Amino acid sequence: MADAPILGATEKVALDDKAFTAEFHVPLVHETVRAEQAARRQGTHSTKTRGEVRGGGAKPWRQKGTGRARAGSSRNPLWTGGGTVFGPQPRHYTFKVNRKERRAALRSALSLHAGRESLAVLDPAPFLQTPSTKQAAGLLADWGQPKGVLVILTDDEAQAALSFRNLDRVSVLPADGVGVSDLVRASAVLASRTALDQLTERAA
Repeated sequence: MADAPILGATEKVALDDKAFTAEFHVPLVHETVRAEQAARRQGTHSTKTRGEVRGGGAKPWRQKGTGRARAGSSRNPLWTGGGTVFGPQPRHYTFKVNRKERRAALRSALSLHAGRESLAVLDPAPFLQTPSTKQAAGLLADWGQPKGVLVILTDDEAQAALSFRNLDRVSVLPADGVGVSDLVRASAVLASRTALDQLTERAA
């Protein structure tokens, strides 16, 4: 059975085998990460075609006799200030990933950290009353993991996030907002016990 240490304590927390001992499924993780990143794109980029650019109503010069190439509009895409050909338009980038696939990808990401022993449990109680960035930095330093730590808390523990949010290369996210891409990007994961239970429930 997999387990995770509690920082600042001697005991460990037993992890659910179904959620934390799964095999890493590369295609599912890749597809899920792509879907999450695509869903975060705004898709508000927009360009104007030659019919939308202001001006260009009059023919620049007569058709024949000038020695120059014929032109019908100064908003031709070949001209400076002209329209754009096949430019980006507002669109949605989202695509669907099945629920079972998302859960399998989440299990893969959690199992990866459990197997690397880069997953630990945080007791947020000392940080709820009096936030202390110095104490949080010392806690992470004692853990000894490389930079790039993801701290996961619940909404009720949001006060504890004040102690971690200013640390270098430390990200703080709510448990219900953590995606597979966040877990894969992080070098280590530090979660409260309540947040860990929510992740386990989502994965299993």
